[in-house]
Amino acid sequence: MNIAQITLSHRQGIPLYRQLVFALAHAIEQGEIQPGEQLPSERALGQHLGISRTTVVTAYQELEAQGLVRRQVGRGTIVCAVAKDPHASFAWQGKVARGALRASDPTLRLLGEISVDPTIISFAAGIAALDLFPSQLFQEITARIWREQAQRVVELGPTDGLLEFRQAVATMMGVRPSQILALSGSQQGIDLIARCLLDPGDSVLLDAPGYLGAIQIFQAAGAHLIGWDSIHADLNELEDLIVRYRPKLLYTTPTFQNPTGHTLSRQTRLRLLELAARYHLPIIEDDPYRDLAFNFKPPPTLLSLDTQHLVIYLGTFSKTLASGLRLGWLAAPESIVNHLALLKGRSDLFTTSLQQLVVTELLRSGIYTQHIKNMQRAYAQRQAAMLGELRRSSPPDLISSFAVQGGLYLWCQLGYGIDARLALQKALQAGVAFLPGEVFYPDGRGQDELRLCFSAIPPSKIVEGVRRLTQALNELRSAPKQEEHLRR
Repeated sequence: MNIAQITLSHRQGIPLYRQLVFALAHAIEQGEIQPGEQLPSERALGQHLGISRTTVVTAYQELEAQGLVRRQVGRGTIVCAVAKDPHASFAWQGKVARGALRASDPTLRLLGEISVDPTIISFAAGIAALDLFPSQLFQEITARIWREQAQRVVELGPTDGLLEFRQAVATMMGVRPSQILALSGSQQGIDLIARCLLDPGDSVLLDAPGYLGAIQIFQAAGAHLIGWDSIHADLNELEDLIVRYRPKLLYTTPTFQNPTGHTLSRQTRLRLLELAARYHLPIIEDDPYRDLAFNFKPPPTLLSLDTQHLVIYLGTFSKTLASGLRLGWLAAPESIVNHLALLKGRSDLFTTSLQQLVVTELLRSGIYTQHIKNMQRAYAQRQAAMLGELRRSSPPDLISSFAVQGGLYLWCQLGYGIDARLALQKALQAGVAFLPGEVFYPDGRGQDELRLCFSAIPPSKIVEGVRRLTQALNELRSAPKQEEHLRR
């Protein structure tokens, strides 16, 4: 919109700021001013229209209340919404907090939608194999708890978690129950830590590529994200990053990392802890895949090697039992556990008691241990099926990967300059899904990488899904559209 077209009249009997609000709102709703455009400064617009700066300020405040603009320090007044619902008194889009706008990638939400679509073979979501879930035993334990402890199931529970659950997890972890905080999945733990430790502008070191859920949470907290190549695990590089940016914390998944499946060696872990101690750097050890090893004993956890009380450990049963079982835990020094528990209580008074009681029984009875052994065998077979079919149905320069020693994922490299997001569009048309690599980087790298999850699908279906994927990649490689995309 040309601001010169705005005319205001002292004769209309309508306050000048109201006339200005109407003119600008109409221009936004008609698309004459687009979201992201900057409006003139209050002083400049006032001088142009021959009105006071105060009148313009009042108009901009009214537009902000309507959700059409947002005033930003250092940027001025920015249009942030398209036309409103005619039945609404304001545009909801313009009311969204800045923290929410900083992490608006819909990938996690789309994962759930894709995973329940029966027409798609999904290698996208990192989920446990439901066909291996001990359903009968789970139902029997649940029924018995309802019979014997019905009141405990439905009454208010402690924010920290039920004592027997914390005792069972503490025994497994080799820590005290007072160091355990029950969570509604480890994702909640990352969010609590971000809210507890981070102020806007703080720097966070994290794996690159790394877990997209953590990336989104730290972005929403207003943190400055710095990627560390944990695959090559160059600790000199890590120290340089620490000295340069003085991060508030380091977030890492050192065992069967998401998305690469990589595991840090014991020696690297010890040196990592030395660096953290030297620079007083808290470490968040996210460890959801540790139990899912294939004929391999993972190195000790960072938590167990830590002598300086630097590590906050996150674990979950969502990856080893079922994704719908939203139950995890956090292990840390009591002082920080207490802070995190207070924060948790503000939004989630307590974690569901029934799930805690059932999982406690699974742990104490040995059922969980046997279940893990079944998953380890099955996942090793499923990884072999995926790798085998990748090698049979595609040349290594089209899509390449390497075997992992545990976890849920294969990290793949695309050849021929194929863009992973373009490949995803083609693959969805063929009825198969994956996650493009760039969602795992805080800086948007990874356009020629992708992640495949092999855990949730039986081998025969994995073979079919890989065939669909490689067919889509072959078609994309030779398509004129792809060649045009590559030239651009």
